[in-house]
Amino acid sequence: MRNSTSIAIGGFDGMHIGHQQLFNALDKDGMIVVIETGYANLTPKKEREHFTHFGILYLELESIRHLSGVEFIAFLKEKFPKLQKIVVGYDFHFGKDRKYSHRELKELFDGEVVVVEEVSLHGDSVHSHKIRAKLQIGDILGANAFLGHNYTVKGDVVSGQGIGKKELVATINIEAEEFLMPKEGVYATLTRIDDEEHFHPSVSFVGHRVTTDGSFALESHILDGEVLCKERASISFVNFIRDNKKFASLEELKQAIKKDITIASKELKFLQL
Repeated sequence: MRNSTSIAIGGFDGMHIGHQQLFNALDKDGMIVVIETGYANLTPKKEREHFTHFGILYLELESIRHLSGVEFIAFLKEKFPKLQKIVVGYDFHFGKDRKYSHRELKELFDGEVVVVEEVSLHGDSVHSHKIRAKLQIGDILGANAFLGHNYTVKGDVVSGQGIGKKELVATINIEAEEFLMPKEGVYATLTRIDDEEHFHPSVSFVGHRVTTDGSFALESHILDGEVLCKERASISFVNFIRDNKKFASLEELKQAIKKDITIASKELKFLQL
C-alpha cells in the first residue's frame, strides 16, 4: 500500500462499469480506497474484491467525514507516501457536509487529479442507486448490463421448510441478509456450491412462500443434478422468469415449478459454465 503512486476514491458499491472506468485510470501499482458508508448492499464489505485485481483500502466514513480539505490530503499522503495521482468521479465530494468537490481536490493536491466523467449505457447514466432500482423491479438484464457482471448474492446454507425435496423439488436454501434482494419471484440463475470453482445452472426463488408457510426464502434448485451443499452458496441472477404467486395447491405449485425449470434451462443452455 505505501508504495502505491495512484489511488481511486469512492464508495464503489457494485463495482459497476462506471467504477471500472476509474480503475482503468490507475497505474499498475494503484489502489482503490473504499469509503464505507454502511449502505453497501450490492457488494457489501469485502465482496468488492472479486471484481478487481487492485488492492483495496477500506475507510469508515465516520472516521474521515470531519476532515477539512487540507486535512484530508494530509491523511491520504500519510497512508500513501508516494502518492502522485488521485482518480475520482465527476460527482465526488469529501469533508464535513460534503463541502469539497474535485475542484478543491485539484487545488489542494500537488499531484495529478483525474476526474472521470459520467458513464452512460444506451443513453442512461450508470449509478449504484439505479442498479438497486432495477433489481427491485426485476430488471435483471438491465442491472447486469450496468454492473458489467451478473448480480450475485452469497450466504450460509440454512434449513428449508422441509417439503421441497419430498413434495416439490430439492433446493439449497441460503441466508444472505447483507445483500439487496431482487424483486420477489423466480429467476434463471447460476449457483456456486461451497468451494467449487464452477457454477451450476439453476432456477431460484426469492420471496415469501405464499403457497405454503409464508416465510421468506432464498432458494435454488440445481438443474444438472442434485448436489450436496455443506456451508455456503452463491446465486448469480441471469434473468427474471415470473412474479411470486400464490397457488391453490401444492400440485399447482409443482406444475409451475416444472415450467420454471423448462424456461430456465432454455435461458441457460448456451452459457459457458
